[in-house]
Amino acid sequence: MNSLFRMSAIMVKEFRQLSRDRITFGMVVMIPLIQLLLFGYAINTDVRNIPVAVVDQSHSAVGRVITEAVKATQVVVVTESYPTAAEAEQAITEGTVRAALVLPSDLSQRIVQQRTVGQWLVDGSDTMISSALLQLQTMPLQDLLTYQPPAEPTFDVALYFNPSRRSAVNIVPGLLGVILTMTMILFTSAAIVRERERGNLELLITTPVHSLELMIAKIIPYIFVGLIQVGIILGLGHFIFDVPINGELSQLLLGTLLFISASLTLGLVISTIAQTQLQAMQMTVFILLPSILLSGFIFPYEAMPDIAQWISEVLPATHFMRLIRGIVLRGADLIDLWRDAVWLVGFTVIGLLVASMRFKKSLD
Repeated sequence: MNSLFRMSAIMVKEFRQLSRDRITFGMVVMIPLIQLLLFGYAINTDVRNIPVAVVDQSHSAVGRVITEAVKATQVVVVTESYPTAAEAEQAITEGTVRAALVLPSDLSQRIVQQRTVGQWLVDGSDTMISSALLQLQTMPLQDLLTYQPPAEPTFDVALYFNPSRRSAVNIVPGLLGVILTMTMILFTSAAIVRERERGNLELLITTPVHSLELMIAKIIPYIFVGLIQVGIILGLGHFIFDVPINGELSQLLLGTLLFISASLTLGLVISTIAQTQLQAMQMTVFILLPSILLSGFIFPYEAMPDIAQWISEVLPATHFMRLIRGIVLRGADLIDLWRDAVWLVGFTVIGLLVASMRFKKSLD
């Protein structure tokens, strides 16, 4: 009986402590809620609205009819138009579009001769996107043009960057973003909290180190840790899974440094909010889940509803997924992917300022 009384006293104490810990209590409610909303609403394996370009060299009414028929499938959205296939290929490399439909100048003659009417140039680095576009290869046109090739597909398809459609080619660079997100944020999210719990915060306050200097000094050692992880993942991915590294190593290094810095500053901001290391870990998980599910690592970005895309654009992992896959798989450089690079730089600067300002506030 006394044992039950003592146990009940401890349980009451734990419930009261949990109710007073707002961050932990919020995580108890928000983590399952966020997962439910993500999997039930934002995550969609039916790929739709893939941004593509059209290169209509025929400049004919038939070409416009075929373009409208392709758009009517709702699998693709025509966002760009280029005069030459070379410009369309460059747009695919830069990530502006995922594919391009090339309609040749002899389109009318091809229809009469019942040959393939055009060609799809497809970014094959994302296997889910390429699978959806391959379904258009045999798209029937007999209702529109009284035409159907007897033995050939309607369109030819050229798969760039991953013609064999191996999933490892797409997964390994994306996995780099997920691992760096998890480790970099986790390392620095407990940086200030750890100093507080160990009683070192008072010593830091009395030193002449400025808040911004402290924030920068906290993240620099972990940059080298992140670079080691990059070498391990890409090195093993290249030698074990034969993942090509088509871009320049200097571009890869610079792009990775931008993401590592952004992730570390995000961890610092969390560290200035959390009161304990447990809270810091809980908030890291809260950031990690959307980073995995909304960044395009598993599910295509284009398949998400608009509100999910808006949320994903805030996450550093989304921009790094585009950078790393563009550099490693498509051979792009940071100039081609400048929007994502600039966003990561801005996120890092703003994160450092916010973290240093919050640390100043705690000093007061």
